[in-house]
Amino acid sequence: MSDLETKPDQIAQAEIYLPVTDLKEELPFFLTMLGFRLDEIFPADDPAVALISGHGLRIRLDREFDQPPGKVRLRCDDPGSFAGGKTNLTSPGGNLIEIVDANPPLDMPETQHSFMVRHLRDSDAWVIGRAGMRYRDLIPDRLGGSIIASHIRIPDGGPVPDMVHYHTVGFQLIFCLKGWVRLVYEDQGDPFILEAGNCVIQPPMIRHRVLEASDNVEVLEIGVPAEHITTIDHEMELPNGAVNPDRKWQGTRFIHHMQDGAVWAPWRIPGWDSRDTGIGDATGGVAGVHVARPAGDHGAWTSHNTDILFTFVKEGALTLDVASQTPHPLAAGDAFVLPPFLKARYSDATKDCELIEVALQAAFTTEIDG
Repeated sequence: MSDLETKPDQIAQAEIYLPVTDLKEELPFFLTMLGFRLDEIFPADDPAVALISGHGLRIRLDREFDQPPGKVRLRCDDPGSFAGGKTNLTSPGGNLIEIVDANPPLDMPETQHSFMVRHLRDSDAWVIGRAGMRYRDLIPDRLGGSIIASHIRIPDGGPVPDMVHYHTVGFQLIFCLKGWVRLVYEDQGDPFILEAGNCVIQPPMIRHRVLEASDNVEVLEIGVPAEHITTIDHEMELPNGAVNPDRKWQGTRFIHHMQDGAVWAPWRIPGWDSRDTGIGDATGGVAGVHVARPAGDHGAWTSHNTDILFTFVKEGALTLDVASQTPHPLAAGDAFVLPPFLKARYSDATKDCELIEVALQAAFTTEIDG
């Protein structure tokens, strides 16, 4: 441990300072209106400092704290029944109190449709994100905030400095592209290896943890909506000793799809086969994920009517033709989004070409123009 690190058990208490001009006016606001309790006050003849606590917070109201007013955010299970239903309050001393829903509904932005091609060769520098992982953004405009797609690398193998956590999402996919990663999930038994070619979906709120990775592991991660909260669970330990494959989190089952033994069948686009990952069924139709490969003569013009259709080139190469545009040669690591009703075709696919297609919603119609 370095000289700058401190063990948590060395800290007796932590306090947040807020300025106050008159404790006689400030204290009733925090104690009566907001439900804090008084723990300490001094000096007795002319109180200048009061320590109050409540709602998981300890505050030092200090007359000598010569700083601008602060802001306290209270997350309430039922905001309408707290503080008279007000959402913003100002104390007599000018401190701001914001009252918000502790469990707000997930905000699903309306999709702003656009055609997009993202080439690996043209990508910006990889950004270091959570737990030291490198992130590459595959949909820069996020379609108005409706989806985020990331190409993620963990360059150095070994243990991953991750914690048990969960995501407040509508849909989340992890598809292993290269190498392997060892994962553990709530109610899914012992840790397991997610190998290249296989994928999992992480239902909303399921606790999980990344334990270990091979050298140069790469994964594709899809999240809906683009901005979502990751919460650390400090209480749960994984594995948690339970195996319940039929459990649902907000209508979604956990699924671990493996390419070995998967069934290939004719795809929605002529001249291609695909393996259905089963994600459409597991999510109740919220999202569908297919892996597709050329199986014969291909090059038909098609269009679709689903809200979001994202495709990642997993292996090989092909040409993406879009009406009234110059052809787009694509290679492994490239990605594209086709908005609804846009006519496009996949041509000149190499024999080893494989595409990962993510559709939201899972069930939709493909129009074939020949």
